[in-house]
Amino acid sequence: MVRGYSRARVMGHIIPVSVNQSLLSLLKLEVDPNIQAVSTQEKEQNETLNNKFTSFIGKVRHLEQSKVPETKWSLLQQQKTARSNTDNMFKSDINNPGRQLDTLGQEKLKPEVKLGNMQGLVEDFKNKYKEIKECADMENEFVLIKKDADKAYTNKVDVESHLEGLTNKITFLRQLYEEKIRELQFQISDTSMVLSTDNSCSLKLESIIATVKVQYEYIANCRQAEKHRDDCYHTKMEISKMSQNISQLQAEIRGLKGQRASLEASIADAEQCGELVVKDTNAKLAKLEAPLQQGKQDMVWQLWEYHKPMNVKWALEIGIATYTASCWRARRASWSVGCRT
Repeated sequence: MVRGYSRARVMGHIIPVSVNQSLLSLLKLEVDPNIQAVSTQEKEQNETLNNKFTSFIGKVRHLEQSKVPETKWSLLQQQKTARSNTDNMFKSDINNPGRQLDTLGQEKLKPEVKLGNMQGLVEDFKNKYKEIKECADMENEFVLIKKDADKAYTNKVDVESHLEGLTNKITFLRQLYEEKIRELQFQISDTSMVLSTDNSCSLKLESIIATVKVQYEYIANCRQAEKHRDDCYHTKMEISKMSQNISQLQAEIRGLKGQRASLEASIADAEQCGELVVKDTNAKLAKLEAPLQQGKQDMVWQLWEYHKPMNVKWALEIGIATYTASCWRARRASWSVGCRT
């Protein structure tokens, strides 16, 4: 002001001075009631937030008392890119029944291989059974052949008896013929032969011719009988050979029947063993499926238990964030009120 006055004096005229009258008025030092209401409201909010914070702290302490959430929380904090140990535990728990199922599947393949071997044995047994059936058919044919052979043997016996009778008769006729020849020779030597043209000859040539003819027929029959005897002998030899073959076939049939019985018993045992193995494998699979399902349910339950503290943690973080934000707003409000005063 002095400088302005002196300058105005130097200039030769006075400059008027303007004064703000509001600055000359007295300051109002009264307290605004709205500020008190705001402060009380802020106090109430701080108290509610403190109560919530204390309740959250109590929940945190309650959660800290539990070891499982603490270990899981530590694992979650330590986890960066790798998975947690709980996942490995769950995977190991899940993979153990899978491994057991794989081992059971491999064990299941063993009975299938055994079953294939048994089926091969069954095919062999079927082939042997076919052979046995063929042997049975041959045995039936042998029975029929034996019947025919028995008939032939009876016929042979009849023929042999008839042949024996014929041979006896032939020998008797030969002896008779020789005796008659001797008698005739004796008569011829004692009597003198008288030749005449009389038809009533004492030698009776017609009767002699007839007897010679009869004897010739007997000789022919004898030759036929000898031939028949030779045929019967050959037939007898063939029958003996056939009887030997029949005895051999019967022995083979008995052996095949024994083999058939043993094979049927072994087939029954193999089928029973295969059924028992299949039943045992199915029972083991059922027993393993039950713990697998239980493991899945336990895994779901553990995941649910794992998410419970995580939800509480997120709620605590949200509450702490809201509490810090409200505290920060309260501080800013108090600072602004202090600046106003």
